[in-house]
Amino acid sequence: MKKLKKRFIVPAVVFILGMCALIGAIYVVGESQEQQNRTNAKLNAMTYTERIYGELMEGIGVTDSLKQVVISGDGNINRFYDIAANMMDDSIQSIQIAPNGVVSEIYPEESNESSKIDLINDSDRGEISRYARDNDTVIMQGPLELKQGGYGIAVRNPVYLENENGQKSFWGFTIVILKVPEIFSESVEALSSFGYKYSLQKFASPWDDTYEWVYGSKEELNDPVIYDFNVYGYKWRLEILPKSGFYNNRYLLYLFIGGGVIVLLLAGLTAALISINENRKNFKRLAVTDALTGIYNRHGFDEQVEQYMRQNPQKHCVVAMLDIDDFKLVNDVYGHAAGDGALQKLAESMKQYFSKDVILGRNGGDEFSIFMPDCTVEEVKPFLKKFTGETKKFYCKGEEHTFTISLGFAEYPVLADDRSQLMRCADMALYEVKMRGKNGCMAYREGERIKSRAKLGFAVKDIIDNMPGAFIVYRADKENDEILLANNELLRLTGCKNMDELLAYTGKSFRNLIRPDEQESCQKSIWSQINGGHSNDYIFFHMRKADGTYISVLDHGRIVDSVHNGRVFYVMIMDLNALQRHYGDCLELVEK
Repeated sequence: MKKLKKRFIVPAVVFILGMCALIGAIYVVGESQEQQNRTNAKLNAMTYTERIYGELMEGIGVTDSLKQVVISGDGNINRFYDIAANMMDDSIQSIQIAPNGVVSEIYPEESNESSKIDLINDSDRGEISRYARDNDTVIMQGPLELKQGGYGIAVRNPVYLENENGQKSFWGFTIVILKVPEIFSESVEALSSFGYKYSLQKFASPWDDTYEWVYGSKEELNDPVIYDFNVYGYKWRLEILPKSGFYNNRYLLYLFIGGGVIVLLLAGLTAALISINENRKNFKRLAVTDALTGIYNRHGFDEQVEQYMRQNPQKHCVVAMLDIDDFKLVNDVYGHAAGDGALQKLAESMKQYFSKDVILGRNGGDEFSIFMPDCTVEEVKPFLKKFTGETKKFYCKGEEHTFTISLGFAEYPVLADDRSQLMRCADMALYEVKMRGKNGCMAYREGERIKSRAKLGFAVKDIIDNMPGAFIVYRADKENDEILLANNELLRLTGCKNMDELLAYTGKSFRNLIRPDEQESCQKSIWSQINGGHSNDYIFFHMRKADGTYISVLDHGRIVDSVHNGRVFYVMIMDLNALQRHYGDCLELVEK
């Protein structure tokens, strides 16, 4: 007997508890559904009231334009019909002017002859027209049934003229009759297509706060979403309601039926809750995760680093920034799919190489960031150098290809006070690696000359090491001719040991390579050639060396638009004495 009771009582208890849970869940789902639908309805109401407002203002703007014509003509309006014809569109029934409140001109005239009335004294229009005149305000009357068929809203804009004494006098009205619902047909049709019933209403007059129906569903909407807006002092209201209501009753019924098997129902509800929770976590993870590589994106990386620094303001840590050398070449030669593969392989190697407490991120493109907590530059330097030197591989059409990376890193709080400053230091170190030929690893040190170089779109190491002629790149700016790059031959020609010496004795300015008495004439010659439509310039000058002596040189420059640096000059510098020494015979033949 006890076993029998247990067999029925326990399932009954489970059933009762399950039904209670089911009813509670249905209630929660229904409320959530209603809230979501209301939120969507509010967003749609907000969006379409803005559109309706814009459509109304566009129509009302016709009276403003006509008003300006009247004022600029000192009360006279010539070629009214031509002006009105240009303003007409499908949403306008007619355009009118009413000097002294009496409608005298209407476009189009056809079927509108009876509309030439005295607005000030008309029984239906007088009170509101006098209000507009006396308060210098735009009024909207209607919707009115039009004799030509359909409905319209009359917009009357009072016009005042100012005499030479500054006194204003009432001239009359500029008027537009807006068709209803054509004036806002696109908006209301969109609401209907989205499955909403709607009702558009407005105040009957500026002094009457009762709403009158303008367009939409004439029946009263039960608990709609309401959005109010103002047009020239008139309060308008848009009410919208889903045609099926805020509750999806069919869905709730199916949910209730599906709860017949209590155990399965509870399991399903549990699974649903777990699924919802997992989806929330997934959405949060996706928001901070780079889709291609599976590591943090820039936002997620910054967020994690900021959190660590807030919690551990005194602890040392290191940020490294790295990118793939000549990544554009990988994309151009092997295709973007192969480039994506290289990025994925690099991210995988980072995950395998660094410990789990290290934060990895992709800034975008081929640039990555690494955050190493609780360590110093000296501790991680060998580790980072080893990682930089390891062979990196990607595959294209079944073939294996290799690529290299460049990496710069900096330490907090030794060199930076916050995350952004720390990353800038690492970024400067990275670009110094680029300037020194790529495929390297360097730490930022305070006081060391590390400048954030612009990303030059060519193989810097090859140019510096292999070009036989003296070569220099500087900004094509008359006021700021900053030297950006010089190769080894140029350094040798000027007697400099390195780029630092060149920048020091020239003050980073190309013009300081030119003998002072020749600077002005050389600059004029360069820019006259460029401004004359040429991309190349040719000049002769005496170039100042680091020891203060001068050598005669020929300059062949070309102005180009660099993606990262704007306009720059690429310049070949030729030692005139060397040319004569090595090519003297050839030059004599050319002269003959």
